[in-house]
Amino acid sequence: MNSIPHPSFFIDSASVNIFRQHTADAEHMRSLHPGQLAIIYKNHWFNLFVPNEYGGLGVSLPEGLKTEESLAWVDGSVGWTVTLCSGANWFVGFLPPGIAATLFHSEKVCLAGSGRASGIAKMINEYEYEISGRWQYATGAAHATAFTANCHLEKEGNLLLDENGNALVAAFIFLRSEVTIHADWKGMGMIATSSNSFEVSGLRVNKNRRFQIDESKTVLPDKIYQYPFLQFAESTLAVNMSGMAIHFMDLFEEQFKERNLSDYFTEDHRHSLLLRNEDARHKQQKARERFYQALQISWDEWDEQRHFTTSALENVSHASRHLASTSIEVVDELFPLCGLVAADPASAINRVWRNLHTACLHPLLLG
Repeated sequence: MNSIPHPSFFIDSASVNIFRQHTADAEHMRSLHPGQLAIIYKNHWFNLFVPNEYGGLGVSLPEGLKTEESLAWVDGSVGWTVTLCSGANWFVGFLPPGIAATLFHSEKVCLAGSGRASGIAKMINEYEYEISGRWQYATGAAHATAFTANCHLEKEGNLLLDENGNALVAAFIFLRSEVTIHADWKGMGMIATSSNSFEVSGLRVNKNRRFQIDESKTVLPDKIYQYPFLQFAESTLAVNMSGMAIHFMDLFEEQFKERNLSDYFTEDHRHSLLLRNEDARHKQQKARERFYQALQISWDEWDEQRHFTTSALENVSHASRHLASTSIEVVDELFPLCGLVAADPASAINRVWRNLHTACLHPLLLG
């Protein structure tokens, strides 16, 4: 396949400038800045994987991932928020049509949520549930229009179990007006993602608020909803790591090319540092090429066979983890060479480092 361009290829320079102009203010606000959100809404990036009939872009997975990587390159909090919220908006493919039509009538629709089953949904009758719980790390909570959450199911005081004796878990969706948001996100990085907790207590909802993320349970026919959630999630997180790593290397190169460091480094030393950066770029690019090739192969299988093979999906998982780990590796090799500017929390290069080392703690990237 052709070489994958630098992330800057997939986004216009005017948007880059506006996004980066507001990064410090966004961290102060602990949420994306209105100027940043305006660009996201204008471009419908929360709806990358939402079909046209619901106001979305309906892009392919490879195309969407290039957009997400470019946004993570622009700013980690921007990329992460778009990725997590567009991933949640992807649930439109599994929602009952009436609920989907209600939620996606707004151009600013943005779903936030949590995958952890930290709630209880009591079955009141065959039509209604009563739900209580609190869920952490709902990226985009500050501007979310609805929230998704996993719950254990309970009936007549007993947890419901599957055939293997494990507690049954179901996904539900809540309106913003139904939840209480707790401003408790305290990460050292990804500060502007407003990844706060949300809570409901004794909330009664109709059974049509329940949905299942399973490619065999899709409501919409589009190919994107046939793609397994695990590889969808792994790949979206991996490109965020990649975008941030490339931004870090860009800043590293800029520092040693444009700043007058003659008092600190000889020309030979400066050249040596730039060569280290070039080696890191080469390593990162190889991981990107491997990733996008594995992704494209898996994506094309549906058109050829009407299913995705296990081997192709496993290759996507391996390539995603390799891209994520390579992103951390190359940044950590260069970080000690940056000088004390990299220790300044107000500097761009420190912000990228903090964002990357916060993002890498996501459980799907471990292993």
